[in-house]
Amino acid sequence: MTASGLAGGNTRPASLGPSTGLLGQIGGLQVRLAVTDDERTAAQRLRYQIFIAERGARAPDCDGGRDEDRFDAVCDHLIVIDTHRPGRDADNIIGTYRLLRDDAAVRSGGFYSASEYRIESLIARHPCKRFLELGRSCVLPAYRSKRTIELLWQGIWAYCLQHDVDVMVGCASFPGVVPAAHALPLSFLHQHASAPTEWNVAPAAPDFTELDMMPVEAIDARAALAAMPPLIKGYLRLGAKFSDFAVVDPAFGTTDVMVILPVETISDRYVRHYGSDAGRFAPAG
Repeated sequence: MTASGLAGGNTRPASLGPSTGLLGQIGGLQVRLAVTDDERTAAQRLRYQIFIAERGARAPDCDGGRDEDRFDAVCDHLIVIDTHRPGRDADNIIGTYRLLRDDAAVRSGGFYSASEYRIESLIARHPCKRFLELGRSCVLPAYRSKRTIELLWQGIWAYCLQHDVDVMVGCASFPGVVPAAHALPLSFLHQHASAPTEWNVAPAAPDFTELDMMPVEAIDARAALAAMPPLIKGYLRLGAKFSDFAVVDPAFGTTDVMVILPVETISDRYVRHYGSDAGRFAPAG
């Protein structure tokens, strides 16, 4: 079933939005795709500010204060803009998400996450599904709130409707390169959100750990969720499942988990909510 089929009867947008390209808005924050080189460069600079300057990542492709790699040229870049700040939109980007569709991945030589997980085998098991890889998500510290995450998902949902995306995948990160430091939340993911066999993904990188680190009786759900990064909690709310393995990314200094989110499994209340919001910012067609 496609994303449009799950939107509670909403008409699939004929384009990414009206003439403004707007995909969502909450107060003075707007979400849309980057449409100029300046905006794409600004998104890369924001990524550099968060991943390299703030978190100390050692990404080899960074140059001139930009986090950039070979995938950027074939990706769409979702951006959140604070319209209350003076100046150009490119100067007021406060959040971004990188979107890589499977057809674009073919042109670029694969998915970014293939360096950590055997994503090709997952896609091969579902040849009629359209995949979207989500990655490089970051938000300026002052804007790290539920409202901003909500707006990013408004934009992602509208994008999924436009491109009839069936499955969203991507790596989400815990800080640090010691998976055992996150034994509680990782074990919670294994016990409560492990991907079924047909959706599970094996690791491709050599440095991996099974999520099943603690017996179920030792897992305090409240404490596990409190220790979970906000982005991963957001995926859980939507109904995402996770691979059985965590992979260490030494360049970014993180412990990564693979998120698998078939659109048809998204919780109904989120489908209704985001489907409605996407319809507000797209013309009927």
